[in-house]
Amino acid sequence: MKVACVGGGPAGLYFSILMKRQDPSHDITVYERNPAGSTYGWGVTYWSALLDRLRAGDPESARAIREHSVSWHQGVAHVGDFTTVQPGDRGFGIGRRQMLALLAERAASLGVRLAFEQEVTEPPAADLVVAADGVHSALREQHAGHFGTEIASGRNVYAWLGTTRVFTSFTFAFVATDHGWIWCYGYPFSATRSTCVIECSPTTWRGLGLDRADEAEGLNLLEKLFAAPLDGHPLIGREGSDGPAQWLTFRTVTNRAWHRGDLVLLGDAAHTTHYSIGAGTTLALEDAISLAGALRDAPDVPSALARYERERRAALVPVQSAARYSARWYEDLPRYMALPPAQMFALLGQRHSPLLPHLPPRLYYRLDRAAGRLEAVRRFKRWAGPRMARTLHARSRTR
Repeated sequence: MKVACVGGGPAGLYFSILMKRQDPSHDITVYERNPAGSTYGWGVTYWSALLDRLRAGDPESARAIREHSVSWHQGVAHVGDFTTVQPGDRGFGIGRRQMLALLAERAASLGVRLAFEQEVTEPPAADLVVAADGVHSALREQHAGHFGTEIASGRNVYAWLGTTRVFTSFTFAFVATDHGWIWCYGYPFSATRSTCVIECSPTTWRGLGLDRADEAEGLNLLEKLFAAPLDGHPLIGREGSDGPAQWLTFRTVTNRAWHRGDLVLLGDAAHTTHYSIGAGTTLALEDAISLAGALRDAPDVPSALARYERERRAALVPVQSAARYSARWYEDLPRYMALPPAQMFALLGQRHSPLLPHLPPRLYYRLDRAAGRLEAVRRFKRWAGPRMARTLHARSRTR
């Protein structure tokens, strides 16, 4: 099979690796518009379940990724002088640039052609064209009517930054200002660097003057606001030729269809989920695993693409729901910041719940504590939550 994969992110590279391992005779080219080694962003996160799946697909690349990752076992949250520590599942961080370099090296060793600095706007001639070209997918936009692409922008603004402060846990910090709350998510991705995502409402962003500040001025202000969690370390904008750090609004991408003829969407071209649940890279890699598996087992390409779409749509339902409610929790942050810090942090951990936005926070907190003791209340939450979520989602789609 001749395969053209447009986009050299984690999804496209890992898909090419899996296809070559399944059949070395596949003719596979990965087209990437950026130069080799050039990418945006800092570190990405994943959890042990993904590592197990990567080992099953290609032990060599899984081993390389694990060896270049750092890990943590708990979450830490700060509000003013109050700090709480919560145990959690083992998480991993790796530099995005490092991950792409490892996957590109592995793909090339298997015979995949890597064509860097190749801007592809028309589907190349191939038996299968994989559109792994991100949120702004040019190949998807050529057939936007067929794919039924919808893009919804969140309310809050955020900046994806780096820091020399090496966090030992996944860290949240909430800072009150005269213009509202501003907060960060921090996690390590190497022995010398961490990712630090800063988020706030547009009102706070403008009130602090971040909309008018240049990069140096903005970083200086943020360093002062987050001096305690940063422990005196600097924040860093984008490195190299990536240009200055940007303030963005998160865009949630959904598509009515994921394939058309021999063209199929993969990763962010097909779907995005809010960064606050840390699942973007994991979902992209799981797309690659699913698509490669469908192409291996199905009798023909159309059947494989249909199976891939069914599998991934079903798998994404709970994740997209969690991401939607997580984003909403942060957009409604003032609703929760009046609570005592211990209660606020408890609801931070419950932010994926479809019930939480519709109950007074203190009442939800009491119900949640009771649910830990009473099986009847736990059953009610399990019964009511999904039903309320489906009802509200249906109503929103009919407006």
